[in-house]
Amino acid sequence: MNKANLIERASAAAGASKKDTGEILNAILSEMAAALSRGEKVTLVGFGSFEVKERAPRTGFNPATMEEMEIPALKTVFFKAGKNLKESL
Repeated sequence: MNKANLIERASAAAGASKKDTGEILNAILSEMAAALSRGEKVTLVGFGSFEVKERAPRTGFNPATMEEMEIPALKTVFFKAGKNLKESL
């Protein structure tokens, strides 16, 4: 499922226009991204939670040359599924 499919299905389920549903989805995603960039955890009860975690720098290998290389530290988004989502799978 992509964003367009999600908007289409959500608008049909809510009885709203695709345009309004798309604007609402964009606003929600924008607010979630802003909260994560501030270091806040985003929790959607029953669905799951998103949070930013920092990965430590580590040593890796270039698969083409097998040379050792340093992989820098980075921040990444981590998702943990909620109880209802786990049970529905």
